[in-house]
Amino acid sequence: MARRTLSEFDEAVFSTINASEEKIEQKLQGEVLFYHGEIRPNVVMPLRNFIEKLVEKEPCSKRLIVCLRTPGGSAETVEKIVEIIRHHFSEVFFIVPDVAMSAGTIFCMSGDRIYMDYSSSLGPIDPQVPDRDDKYLVPALGYLDKVKELIEKSRQNTITAAEFALLEKQDLAMLRVYEQARDLSIALLKQWLIKYKFKDWIVHRTTNKGAPVTDADKLARAEEIATQLSDNGVWHSHGRLIGMHTLRQLRLEIEDLESDRELHVAVRRYSDTLCDYLMRQHIPMFLYNRHV
Repeated sequence: MARRTLSEFDEAVFSTINASEEKIEQKLQGEVLFYHGEIRPNVVMPLRNFIEKLVEKEPCSKRLIVCLRTPGGSAETVEKIVEIIRHHFSEVFFIVPDVAMSAGTIFCMSGDRIYMDYSSSLGPIDPQVPDRDDKYLVPALGYLDKVKELIEKSRQNTITAAEFALLEKQDLAMLRVYEQARDLSIALLKQWLIKYKFKDWIVHRTTNKGAPVTDADKLARAEEIATQLSDNGVWHSHGRLIGMHTLRQLRLEIEDLESDRELHVAVRRYSDTLCDYLMRQHIPMFLYNRHV
């Protein structure tokens, strides 16, 4: 039997991927964007060009379905990406087949709907910022929490010489950058929840059932969710995987992928096949739609 070439295998892989993408489009009535990788400033221009090519397709839906897999990244980059996407699409749905952490969680909050299954996870909105050498992304809240702890020890005269030396070495300008990143993350989450996620929240369904929902109600709910997702005292870890059921306990509405078996199977096949391909090819960042 003749040995199949690598290109033939790739064709078979992308045939499965494309068929699954088409099924997702049919089920959710929109254009699909697969986003894999960190959310860094260098992705803004490629994503802008990708979106512009996608909307040139005729006919193009005004609904974008973002299938997102990311360890996180920059909140500032998320803000710009959301501006680009919302310039072209009036509705945005997010599908999280696996994980969307940190800035990825903030990104999801800009959507009209979020789809997950029992194994999917979002993460605490602990913004990741560049370290002093601008080589790596580090969680901002870890630094701020530790400095706060050392300052409190100093106030109580219980700080050790070693701890004081660590505190003394802190870069105040960098600490301010971390504070700003934290505040931006919370502000964006609140803004987008109110503008997009809560836009169809008209009447209360549990507490005060049937009563009209006011702008103050939406703000209070958004602040509650933002506060809990940004509280290191609750999650204890930047990498904490927060599942669908826990998110629902925070009173964040999540659509269950398993409620539609055909959609769930298509999403799993789409994401798993693409992710396996990217891992085998060692591709860290990838945008995909079969029409682009």
